[in-house]
Amino acid sequence: MSRQLLAMALAPLLGLFILGIGNGFLATVITLRLDAAGESPVVIGWVSSAYFIGLALGAMLNDRLLLRIGHIRAYGSFASLVAVTVLLQALVAEPWAWFVLRLIGGWATVGVYLVIESWLLTAGEAKVRGRLLALYMISLYAAGVLGQLLLGVTEAMGGSASFIVIGMLASLSVLPMAMIPRVSPLIDKVEPLPPLRLITLTPTGVMGSFGSGLAVAAVYTLLPLYLQRSGFSVERVGQMMAVVVMGAMLLQYPVGRWSDRHDRQSVLIGIGAFCTAIAAAIVWLPLTPWLLAGLLFLLGGGVFSLYPVAVSHSADRAPAGALVRMSQGLLLINAIGSAASPSLISPVMVAVGDAGLFWALGGLGLFLVVFFAWRRSVRPAPLPVAPFAPSTPMSAVGAELVVTEELVQGAIEHEHVEDLSQAVPEVAVAEPLVGPPPPDAPHIVYHDETVPETPEEEASLAEQSDARG
Repeated sequence: MSRQLLAMALAPLLGLFILGIGNGFLATVITLRLDAAGESPVVIGWVSSAYFIGLALGAMLNDRLLLRIGHIRAYGSFASLVAVTVLLQALVAEPWAWFVLRLIGGWATVGVYLVIESWLLTAGEAKVRGRLLALYMISLYAAGVLGQLLLGVTEAMGGSASFIVIGMLASLSVLPMAMIPRVSPLIDKVEPLPPLRLITLTPTGVMGSFGSGLAVAAVYTLLPLYLQRSGFSVERVGQMMAVVVMGAMLLQYPVGRWSDRHDRQSVLIGIGAFCTAIAAAIVWLPLTPWLLAGLLFLLGGGVFSLYPVAVSHSADRAPAGALVRMSQGLLLINAIGSAASPSLISPVMVAVGDAGLFWALGGLGLFLVVFFAWRRSVRPAPLPVAPFAPSTPMSAVGAELVVTEELVQGAIEHEHVEDLSQAVPEVAVAEPLVGPPPPDAPHIVYHDETVPETPEEEASLAEQSDARG
């Protein structure tokens, strides 16, 4: 990856990192605060869903602002709105107020994601998109790890400290975009990409984005509830969530490189099967804190890798000039899945128990495996016509020659034969001319003698002969 490309991506990734530190543990803070206030899992699920409903609304509308005012000013607008909504949550602690504020916060947050994703997709070529999005997710999840570790510190301060810290970080995230020298990508032409067209273009990408929204939202909003009800303290809950996000961060780049070098549909099938196996292990194995931490580390790596691979798969099939709208559409699909996730999975936890979270995740992973495998059979990856054999062609014809052992042996044997390129042809000796020469023959050489054409030429030749004699 070139330095120029990294320089272009530095400002948005650093801004995302700062904002993500606070945004990474905001969902955990809200879940723990509502549970401590005695709210049911259904209420917690609806408040959490408000954020993802805002994501869906923003995914439908925010591209207009981005295309009108550009990446940098759009980022500053969305990040400032995130800070305002978080600080207002510190002033009003009612569930209905948090529902509205989370709705607005989700609308603004998806604007930040749209700016950064479209920036990276427009700046990078197809062969590096997987790695660029992996760096994007690594920045986001590294910030989430730090944020989860700050959870215990800010909660120990009491009161509104957590919300104040998150609001400050959201405001500070604008500084890299404003101060670091950077070149924002230009969007000269934007091609509309309706949702139905997106589904037709890349069903795998759409389903991967939707499934990622379901799984990631469940991890962020309901996993802290599962951990707290399993007897973990607030500080340990933050540490466990940090382990989940750390798994997502550390496995992003390897999975991104894997998807760049292989068929992305096969990679998605592997990710779905991996998540199903980890969820089943959490349900069936006798868990210790260390074993649970290890399994959550792997689960985070699998669940959070779905979206970037699905986006890269879709970007490979997007028409020219449609990357921004494609990113917008996939964010919308992802947000719809995220909005539905808490409302769908929290009743499962009420009916089955807290382990119902992992039953739901395992079933989701199995469904994705079946769907991706079906799409793989419908649209298989192209296979080469013949195995590749490197050669050094010297001409257009030489490019078509295949050097075999027979040709090599024939060349060796030919070295013992007379070298035709150095052979001198024999000189044919003509017989003396009998009779007069043809009338139209100017002169013909016979044994280095010239036959005269006229009597005057014959006399001249005789004089030259006498002079030499």
